[in-house]
Amino acid sequence: MERSERNFVIGMDFGSDSVRCLIVDANDGREAASAVKAYPRWAKGLYCNPAENRYRQHPLDYIEAFEAALGEALGQCDEDVRSNIRGISFDTTASTPALTDKNGTPLALLPEYAENPNAMFVLWKDHTAIDEADEINRVARRWPVDYTRYSGGSYSCEWAWAKMLHCLKSDISLLGKAYSWVEHCDWISALLTGDTTPEHIARSRCVAGHKAMWHSEWGGLPPEEFLMEVDPLYSVFGSHLYTETLTADKPAGRLSAEWAARLGLPEGIAVGIGAIDCHMGAVGAGIKEGTLVKVMGTSTCDVAVAAPSRVGEHAVRGICGQVDGSVLPGMIGFEAGQAAFGDIYAWFRRLMEWPLKHLADADSPLCDRILAALTEEAERLPLTTDDIVATDWFNGRRTPDADPRAKGTITGLTLATTAPQIFKALVEATAFGSRAINERLKEEGVAIDEIIAVGGISKKSRFVMQTMCDVIGKPIKVVKSEQACALGAAMYAAVVSGLYPDITAAQEAMCSGFSDEYRPDPERGRIYDRLYARYLDTGGRSGEER
Repeated sequence: MERSERNFVIGMDFGSDSVRCLIVDANDGREAASAVKAYPRWAKGLYCNPAENRYRQHPLDYIEAFEAALGEALGQCDEDVRSNIRGISFDTTASTPALTDKNGTPLALLPEYAENPNAMFVLWKDHTAIDEADEINRVARRWPVDYTRYSGGSYSCEWAWAKMLHCLKSDISLLGKAYSWVEHCDWISALLTGDTTPEHIARSRCVAGHKAMWHSEWGGLPPEEFLMEVDPLYSVFGSHLYTETLTADKPAGRLSAEWAARLGLPEGIAVGIGAIDCHMGAVGAGIKEGTLVKVMGTSTCDVAVAAPSRVGEHAVRGICGQVDGSVLPGMIGFEAGQAAFGDIYAWFRRLMEWPLKHLADADSPLCDRILAALTEEAERLPLTTDDIVATDWFNGRRTPDADPRAKGTITGLTLATTAPQIFKALVEATAFGSRAINERLKEEGVAIDEIIAVGGISKKSRFVMQTMCDVIGKPIKVVKSEQACALGAAMYAAVVSGLYPDITAAQEAMCSGFSDEYRPDPERGRIYDRLYARYLDTGGRSGEER
């Protein structure tokens, strides 16, 4: 690419609560404009029931927030930028699938299902499909081919096959129009290219491999006979899905005339294949072999890559999958993570603010100061081997060794235990959970030479980051970019637009660098070794019956 040329690309990051738009100068990765828009229905709590772990999102939320964010970002740019936008790529949460009709329209966009939660996108953290996941695992364990082999040896209730079966079983009226299903990241790309027909949609290797048991070893998705053994309702999908997938360096197509006019973008620019948000975040952070990228927010996602020659046919136990090309084309991508991280701190804040909301002023400004005050006091506490110990499975255990029914615990409480001591133990629990993931990857031969952190918590809490560093025993770098996921998507947009020959070249030109680096304290690390052993003993060693 000629450095004198004006070339801009767009990265769209669809998170759990909002969509972020980043317009980037493809020459050097500098931000030209950005905007964030919340999902309007989701913000009102519609279609969700936290007591049942049901979290659904209306497809109109994605469309409306996407258009609003992109429109605001474009409004910050001059005509020279707008006319020189070359491509757009996406990341989304996953697995976040929805049932579709024969045209590939999510059922919630049909009038008869417009208010039906089972016709909507089922957000990644929805855990209503536990029973369906259990049945998939029971069949997989006795089947001649283990289709969960590259998914850590277990299928999760957070993933597409379990969720789509649960929606069908919950509401048989959907069978009247249900024809196929689509992941959010595949649907948004197909929508912009003008063809959502299930048989035509370009499918993301990243999402298919990590969430739908797709693998080239068995020719794509699990065969119909396996799925029918799980439940005959899977017959509704017939041959309406896919066998081939594409990596994120390939285009899904070109921006249609309709959507170009609607969005104010040049017609025919490249539209990239989407990927999972944390995987794009790892790309935006500059991931390479030997790097572990931790995307730290309400939950965490840990991403690493390795050359196929290093992995061979070995399948890593108890993680969220290993997929050829899911992060970087030509490399095996590994995903692990914790189902609750920042959510645990938010839970404790809600616990602490109960009397303020129910016995005093419900809008008390004290509520906003709780976590800051707890952090300040927790940092002053001494660290000893007799400290209370918590486990981090408040939303089940994702990895290592998935167990959605696992519960969080706090042990060693006495009448003298204080709120800051409990908060400190919760922060340490999230760090212990991260260490367990690291140790499993290392045990299975995945090299971790450096750790990079992205996400809100990595920017907001030095206490959490230093605790994590001391527990893990390795330095942790924090990415400078506030929007690493959107930046990763923008890097891939630059590749699919032909501005760079591959993602490595795009990373070298567009990465933001680092804002902080944390270094471990060896003395505290030795104490944490003892506390970590208690963490493992308290909750049961991963992979063993608890």
